Amino acid sequence: MKPDVLPRESFFRRSLAICLIACTFFLFVMVIGCSFDSEDSTQTLVILTHDSFDIGQEVIEEFQKNHGAKVIIQKGGDAGEILTKAIITKDAPVADLLYGVDNTFLTRALAEDIFVPYRPPLIDQVPVKFHLDPDFRVTPIDYGYVAINYDLAWMNSYNVTPPTDLSDLASPKWASRLVVQNPATSSTGLAFLLATINKFGEQGDYTWKDYWADLKSNDVKVSDGWSDSYYTAFSLWGGDRPMVVSYATSPAAEMYYSEEIMDSPPSGVLMDNEALFLQVETIGILNGSDNQELAKRFIDYALNKRFQEDFPTRMWVYPVNKKALLPNIFEFAPEPEPKPTVYLNPSSEDLDQWISDWADIVVRR
Repeated sequence: MKPDVLPRESFFRRSLAICLIACTFFLFVMVIGCSFDSEDSTQTLVILTHDSFDIGQEVIEEFQKNHGAKVIIQKGGDAGEILTKAIITKDAPVADLLYGVDNTFLTRALAEDIFVPYRPPLIDQVPVKFHLDPDFRVTPIDYGYVAINYDLAWMNSYNVTPPTDLSDLASPKWASRLVVQNPATSSTGLAFLLATINKFGEQGDYTWKDYWADLKSNDVKVSDGWSDSYYTAFSLWGGDRPMVVSYATSPAAEMYYSEEIMDSPPSGVLMDNEALFLQVETIGILNGSDNQELAKRFIDYALNKRFQEDFPTRMWVYPVNKKALLPNIFEFAPEPEPKPTVYLNPSSEDLDQWISDWADIVVRR
C-alpha cells in the first residue's frame, strides 16, 4: 500500500505548496492594492498664489482632514507674476487653483481662458458689487483699498500737513517724497495707476500722462513690488520716502505688530476718495486641473466664516462674506465713505497700452 500512499502524499504536499503560493500572491496583491487605494484617497491640491498669501495652518489642516487631502501652497511672486506663470503653463497647469488675481489683472486672465466656471453656493452671502465675472470663472475672496500711506512722525518732525489730494503729490513741496510700485509687476502699482487714470482721464488739458510726467519730474521712486517699497523705501521702516502706495489697512497692521503699546497708528492714509482703489482678490480653478471637484470644495471652504475670519490680520484685507466678523484692530482701518467704485473690466489691450505708456513716461525717459 505504501506505493499508493506516497504519490497521494506527494500530491497533497504539492497541492498545499501551490495553495500557499497562491494565498501568498493573493495577499501580496491585496496589500499592493490597498496601498494604491490609500494613495489614491489622499489627493493633492496645489494652490498657486502670491507671496503675501497667509492663512492659519490649522485652517488648512482642517480642510485636509475633512477631505482626506493634502494642500500645497505654491507662492510665485506678485499677482502679476503668478498670472503670467499660469498663462505660460496653461496647456499643462502647475496648480489646481490660482489665488490672488484681482480686478486689476482680471481681464487679462479671462482673455487667456485659464479658468473653469464654478458658482459656489455661498456666493449669495457675497455682495453683488464683488461679483466681477458674470460667468463665475473666478470667485471673490477678499478686498482692500490701495491708498497713499504717510509717515506721521516724519510729517510732525518737518511740521508739514499731509497731502489731501492726489494732485498735491505732484507739487514741488513733495519732491523726492513718494515711492510707488511698477504697474507691470505689481497689482498694487497697477491699482494706483488705474486710480490716476480714473481721476485725470485720457482727454483734456491735463491727463493722467501729464500727472505722471509731473511725478517723474518730482523724483518719484519706483519699486518692483510692495514689500520693497514699504519695508525698504518707506521712512517708517528706515527709508527716505515718507509716502508710499500701500493699503488703507496698513496703519492698523502697524499697531497690531508693534512691540510697543500704541494708542494710535504711526501712519496715516490719504483718504481722498479719488486717490483710493477698491481691489478685489479672486480664486479660480485652472483649466486642465485633475482635481476640479476638490478645487470646488476648497473654494466653498474659502468663502465660509472659518476661512474668511482667519485672514484679516494675516493679509490685512476685508472678507467678502458679509457674515464674517472683523477683529477689533480693524477699528483703525475704517472703510472710506463714500466707498470707491470698483474699476471694472478695463480691456486687456487698454491695460497693456497704459502700462506701456506709463513706462515711456516714468522709466524709459
